[in-house]
Amino acid sequence: MRLLIVGTLKGQLTLATKYAMDKGASVTHADTADQALAVLRSGRGADLLMVDVALDIADLVARLAAEHIHAPVVACGIETNAKAAVAAIHAGAKEYIPLPPDPEMIAAVLAAVADDDREMVWRDDAMGHVVKLAQQIAGSDASVLITGESGTGKEVLARYVHSRSKRAKKHFISVNCAAIPEALLESELFGHEKGAFTGAIARRIGKFEEANGGTLLLDEISEMDVRLQAKLLRAIQERVIDRVGGTRPVPVDIRIIATSNRNLGEAARNGTFREDLLFRLNVVNLRIPPLRERPKDVLALAEHFVAKYSAANGLPVRPLSADAKQALAINPWPGNVRELENMVHRAVLLSSQPEIGAEALVTPDGFRLDAPQASPQVAPQVAHAAVAAEQVTRALVGRTVADVERDLILETLKHCLGNRTHAANILGISIRTLRNKLNEYAGDGVPVPPPHGGEMRFAG
Repeated sequence: MRLLIVGTLKGQLTLATKYAMDKGASVTHADTADQALAVLRSGRGADLLMVDVALDIADLVARLAAEHIHAPVVACGIETNAKAAVAAIHAGAKEYIPLPPDPEMIAAVLAAVADDDREMVWRDDAMGHVVKLAQQIAGSDASVLITGESGTGKEVLARYVHSRSKRAKKHFISVNCAAIPEALLESELFGHEKGAFTGAIARRIGKFEEANGGTLLLDEISEMDVRLQAKLLRAIQERVIDRVGGTRPVPVDIRIIATSNRNLGEAARNGTFREDLLFRLNVVNLRIPPLRERPKDVLALAEHFVAKYSAANGLPVRPLSADAKQALAINPWPGNVRELENMVHRAVLLSSQPEIGAEALVTPDGFRLDAPQASPQVAPQVAHAAVAAEQVTRALVGRTVADVERDLILETLKHCLGNRTHAANILGISIRTLRNKLNEYAGDGVPVPPPHGGEMRFAG
């Protein structure tokens, strides 16, 4: 983990630095906010900023946001000052730490804020096969595609592969392709030169250069725009990147790991994902099964999370009761490991008994996990409508807006026996727009119902 310490705090941060380095963090110092921004732009990067509360934290947070630099800020002060702590949090800091620091507090903050303490935990053979394959390929430089439903632990597995690779002592850099707006993702990945676009007030090193020598995780890569996929393909093939606004290519040496919760093969067939890029990424595929397909992992993970969140909250580690274990075992966990972790975290905080019972396992809405689910009688017509609505929704998934629009227009026209005026009224568009659409479809060779219910017509 990379820690950037900003300010001096009369030497107290030296002790914090030692504690952080003892926990495996690499530490960089900057005396001022300007120096801190220079460090972040340079590609040295940071997973967490610890900032002197006497500095203008609000201004620093605003400048980070303006340059789209994503790094959590923790404020530090040389005394326990509630007013300073509240002001720092309001300014955008994630936490406030009084100094001189406590070693365990530093460790907890590094783990909680930077989310850097994730471990691989498994007992089920279904997951064991995946881990074994990950161990086999970890030492190579082959690109890896990790697939699985949301919440199954794809990034955790990516970090596991990196930690067992020959690049383990270098950086592991993660980019969430779904969380960054399309217009900014290219700059985030490849960096930019000063003046390349409005707001580019200085040169900024991108994630490719930041990960140089290490591993770059492209999380949810299916969300990346097709045009940017072409630039990504070149970067992977030729091991060079072009900064936005740059005039010369920059060589990079990285391993690529990508994740997706979608079927990229189907996306390639639909034209929303480049097939050649898929081949480059999918040298090795690690598919993580959903939690419902690896039942032996449920209890092992639950006990791991009990220990983790008990320690994080200064609570004794209490065992799960028999009824809690049964409730956990029979739940289908549609949200996978993420849902299980959140529920166990709540249970650790809510339980007041010597054991964590089933009554403490509640959903965010307050419903008990072991409570019987109501099954009210549903009228056949309502049930049929619900099934039909679900089928329609599923039929839309993976299709383009243009395809759905075309089918809606043509089906409505069939319903109206070819009457253009009637169909346009139902669709809520002008007759001119409808005719233009129909001419476009006919030109593409799509059969279009003629007026008055005659034979279908095609272009030509």
